[in-house]
Amino acid sequence: MLSPAVLALGATALSASGCVWYLPAAADLCAGADRPTSRRLAAAACLTAWATIALSAPLLLAAASWTTLGAVTAFGTAAALLLATLARARRGHEEHATRRAWAALRLRPPARRRSPWSRPTRAFLCWFLPGYAVAAGAVAVALVGVMAGR
Repeated sequence: MLSPAVLALGATALSASGCVWYLPAAADLCAGADRPTSRRLAAAACLTAWATIALSAPLLLAAASWTTLGAVTAFGTAAALLLATLARARRGHEEHATRRAWAALRLRPPARRRSPWSRPTRAFLCWFLPGYAVAAGAVAVALVGVMAGR
């Protein structure tokens, strides 16, 4: 049976290891208008997700109720998903405006960058998503065990 302190330690280690994602996201937000709006929204989504994980550690250590922990996690996840969705929609608008600008100039646009759904990305997601689901299931089983022990 996992104690809340062990779960808090895991959340702390996970949030510390996420610095490869949230530090560049923080830099994008600090750059302000130098970055496109879609990129800043995506950075805000990234920071929201990692802040939600980081916030769970003190809540676990403070012996907050599981309802409170679940509500904070659900709210943070929903906010991050909303920001990510807005970022994707805004990126589509920005790409459309860029295509219109190139068409107005009657010039050929520069070569497109690689698709975000390139082969390495798909391979990563094929391994990450099932692993994430298994980890979430293990945490759920551990939480049920902790709650049953009370």
